[in-house]
Amino acid sequence: MNSNNLNKYGTIDNYTGITAEFADADARIGFITKTYLYVLGAIFTLIGIEIVLFNTIDAQGLIKLMVGTPISWIIVLLLFMGVSTVANAWANSSTSSLTQHLGLGLYIAAQSIILLPLLWLAQHVDKGGLNLIYSAGIATGGLFGLMTIAVFLTRTDFSFLRTALFFGGFALLGAIVFCPIFGFSLGPILMYFGIALACGYILYDTSNVLHHYRTDQHVAAALALFASVVLLFWYVLQLFASFSND
Repeated sequence: MNSNNLNKYGTIDNYTGITAEFADADARIGFITKTYLYVLGAIFTLIGIEIVLFNTIDAQGLIKLMVGTPISWIIVLLLFMGVSTVANAWANSSTSSLTQHLGLGLYIAAQSIILLPLLWLAQHVDKGGLNLIYSAGIATGGLFGLMTIAVFLTRTDFSFLRTALFFGGFALLGAIVFCPIFGFSLGPILMYFGIALACGYILYDTSNVLHHYRTDQHVAAALALFASVVLLFWYVLQLFASFSND
């Protein structure tokens, strides 16, 4: 064994079980490249699924079934949470690459369904139409890019955000579930909070890519980043739609 391949922990740098922070340069760059290629692939797959759904099914009928009543929307959210839990567990599997990829695919499919109502609304507001979706996508990409660059340049470990993001997520979920039931709307406040929360998740997930994921966890890392990007897009698009309706 060549001792030059050992890191300060006495383990081989190119072994896939090492976190990216302590892997050698080639393994670290390979892991980061794979992660962001998977994120990009997930985004384009989601776009493709949405195009197919809007052109092959009765999207309006499905949307009415999903959001026709507050209770139906709560059921949809609970199902999405359940599927997301399974997808994350699969994506983090340490025994099967196939299971990891199935987890990512399942999560993309779940996101394509839950995004339908918002995309349909954005297409049918009085002003904007598809341009509204494109604008929200560009804004989301810009914010994601800026935060990614900030983390990579500063190499800050944002794991300290974990607790705040956990409770912030529950607060956001509570507002989503209970506001419609009681006929109460937080309007732009909820959207800005959602955008801030999503930005926090992107900082957290990006720093995890640099510091905490193993070099064999590119699928799990991509799912986490993809989830944060979609969350950001969700609230950016809602905010833009609210402006378009004014």
